[in-house]
Amino acid sequence: MKRHIISIVIVFLMLLHGELVAAPPAQEVVSGWIRAADRGNAGAQYNLGMMYHDGVGVPKNYREALKWLQLSAEQGFSKAQGTLGLMYQRGEGVPKNYGEALKWYRLSAEQGDAAAQLNLGAMYQNGFGVLKNHGEALKWYRLSAEQGLSEAQRYLGLFYLSGGDIPKNYEEALKWFRMSADQGNAGAQNNLGVMYLNGNGVSKNYGEALKWFRLSADQGDAGAQSNLGLMFHNGFGVSQNYGETLKWFRLSADQGDARAQYNLGLMYQRGDGVPQNFEDALKWYRLSAEQGLAEAQINLGAIYGNGEGVPRNYGEAFKWYRLAAVQGNAPAQYMLGQMYEQGIGVQPDKSIAKDWYLKATGQGFEEARLALKRL
Repeated sequence: MKRHIISIVIVFLMLLHGELVAAPPAQEVVSGWIRAADRGNAGAQYNLGMMYHDGVGVPKNYREALKWLQLSAEQGFSKAQGTLGLMYQRGEGVPKNYGEALKWYRLSAEQGDAAAQLNLGAMYQNGFGVLKNHGEALKWYRLSAEQGLSEAQRYLGLFYLSGGDIPKNYEEALKWFRMSADQGNAGAQNNLGVMYLNGNGVSKNYGEALKWFRLSADQGDAGAQSNLGLMFHNGFGVSQNYGETLKWFRLSADQGDARAQYNLGLMYQRGDGVPQNFEDALKWYRLSAEQGLAEAQINLGAIYGNGEGVPRNYGEAFKWYRLAAVQGNAPAQYMLGQMYEQGIGVQPDKSIAKDWYLKATGQGFEEARLALKRL
């Protein structure tokens, strides 16, 4: 199996809200909160709102939750403001409204609430209810991270890892990932493992990578499970073990991880540690391809084009090659050129074939360069 570089992307908004001030309460405590909330006590209003929001001691009721949280938030109770922002963003008991979400997150964040600071940063990063502004996102992530919120620390690490509007800084990324990972954040543990695997900002160390992947995978992180499967498949820091590879890829794939689904398909297609089975290969490739993974799309196209375990179907082959090709996959671009040149599954058109060969050649794909000379 060809080793792939495990990519890390900025994760979309992680929505957090505060915990109830007390553990699930006795009925007399609830009655006391109701009386206090009716008298205007902001903390009691928040607690009552959270009970209705989470269905603790009372039936879940977002409208009731919204009512009590709004009363608390309007008195300046920061956790109520942050949770109200969450409800407006998710559309819980109220139509989705990013503008209102932004307003309440900001009021809470400006009081120093770490979860609201994280969510406000994510709003700026993703352009939800506001123009994208990575400088503002970074500011709020940092304020939250410096309070010790592990998810904010991870986001800050991802910011420094990806670069873009700020200079890429592996040392800073490593620092924040480690702080988050040491708190048990599964995503950060996976990110840290990737840095040790690839030697980003630290000496390449398969043993350390394996350690962090395992810690994350044991918490159920699908990306880490996929990466741990890769380590066992390639024998990185551990003896090659197809049984362990299959186990971790399957755990990840069952959670919907496209890369793990692709790798499982590859194992079944090749018979790596399992009996060769094109039907299973097709199943896993399709699941991955439908999520947009170009490598799975081109392999699915090849299975249909070659009739491996399924009736040959050039129309399906063309469809999947094209989906991969428009993502910039050079082998798929070359295969489309072949299909147009030879009229396989499509009307022959050497002009279109030439266009696809040129795209693949521009990426250094040698077979496409030779096809252009022949055309």
